Amino acid sequence: MLDVTFGSTRTCDGVTRRNFLRIGTLAIGGLSLPGLLARQARGAVSSRKSVILIWQAGGPSHIDTYDLKPTAPAEYRGEFKPIPTNVPGVEISEHLPLQAKIFDKLAVVRSAFHTNAGHGMGSQWMLTGYQPTIEVNDNIYPACGAVVARLKGPNEPGLPAYVNLPYRLGLGKAAYLGAAYNPFAPDGDPNNPGFQVRNLRLPGRVDVARLERRQALLGQVDTLKREVDAKGDMLGLDQFYRDAFQMVTSEKTLRAFDIHREDPRLREKYGRNDLGQCCLLARRLVEAGVTYITIQAGGGWDTHGNNFAELKNNLLPKFDRAVYGLVEDLYDRGLQNDVLVMAMGEFGRTPRINGTVGRDHWPGAMSVLYAGGGLRMGQAVGTTDSKAEYPTAKPYTPGCVLSTMYHVLGIDHHHVFYDQARRPLPVLNEGAPIVELVG
Repeated sequence: MLDVTFGSTRTCDGVTRRNFLRIGTLAIGGLSLPGLLARQARGAVSSRKSVILIWQAGGPSHIDTYDLKPTAPAEYRGEFKPIPTNVPGVEISEHLPLQAKIFDKLAVVRSAFHTNAGHGMGSQWMLTGYQPTIEVNDNIYPACGAVVARLKGPNEPGLPAYVNLPYRLGLGKAAYLGAAYNPFAPDGDPNNPGFQVRNLRLPGRVDVARLERRQALLGQVDTLKREVDAKGDMLGLDQFYRDAFQMVTSEKTLRAFDIHREDPRLREKYGRNDLGQCCLLARRLVEAGVTYITIQAGGGWDTHGNNFAELKNNLLPKFDRAVYGLVEDLYDRGLQNDVLVMAMGEFGRTPRINGTVGRDHWPGAMSVLYAGGGLRMGQAVGTTDSKAEYPTAKPYTPGCVLSTMYHVLGIDHHHVFYDQARRPLPVLNEGAPIVELVG
């Protein structure tokens, strides 16, 4: 077996995002892959709709980004001031000036909420639609990208359906859906001058014909393994092997991941940092045929201390430019109705500033950004009270946030799966698409 360690981040409550992927080394000339490929068996694809989720791990401060309260007491409103957007009546943070220029192409839901302030459980709720009952570092329920991989598959044969950038997301796995629907990740920063996706090229000593012979031999061996497999795990690994073979022999896959083909001026527009270049790579991948991409880059949003300096000097400038570059690029390419962009974290931050000039965990209110996907843009949906503590109009749950995304993809969020115990589990157990966005 092969242990592959992916990137690791740690939040304040000690939840580690380090993951170990244990897979059998492929018996095809020593070839191995750093992540299981999220692929559905090939079939008819109804549309080329796709999703890019910017996952703001740690929990971004809603009151300092999209839901400022300039008349609140100083210990709540903080240091930032609102600025007008190009949509009359809508204001956002002064440190999101590029998004303010294109807010007619964006929509923000200011009234999302849930009730769990733990990083792990909050993340599972927002990434899966299900609230776990215990704090764990692995998926109990399948992440949205895995559900999409299972029900929709890739928009183009030969591409993975589900990708994580730049590394595999700690709570982004397929759970009971099986190994075949886990995400593929390049395991490298696309802003690095030497960036390339590991193991997407054959070793020089192995040509395609030789690889095909070894694949056939592997298939004969796996036939024996399946006969003694009681849990059906080999079926998922079979799909993984088939997809691995197709990817390492596919020039279009190599081209899709080759960010060096992009004009340097466009790369600058996105921002020459990990978040900006992950967003640019995500655009390349959805254009090529990947269906669902989750990006976790740009730094941690868990700002318990020094909240305002960290947001002003680091987090918001990168985030603002990346979203601006991505949305503008999608419009320039005529992809604004086919690609849905979302940005959110596991919760918001406490409206009241703490003793270290920071904000703590706050699931009572949070903001979720949408762009494109054929949804209604140029609006701020919902309101919170005078201190941004709780929704006062149009409260929306994680199920509402995610069912809106499934609506864009044409996926029935009532579809029922069965876990290992044969319990029926719908894609989502609550929520409906946000009417202001889909109506």
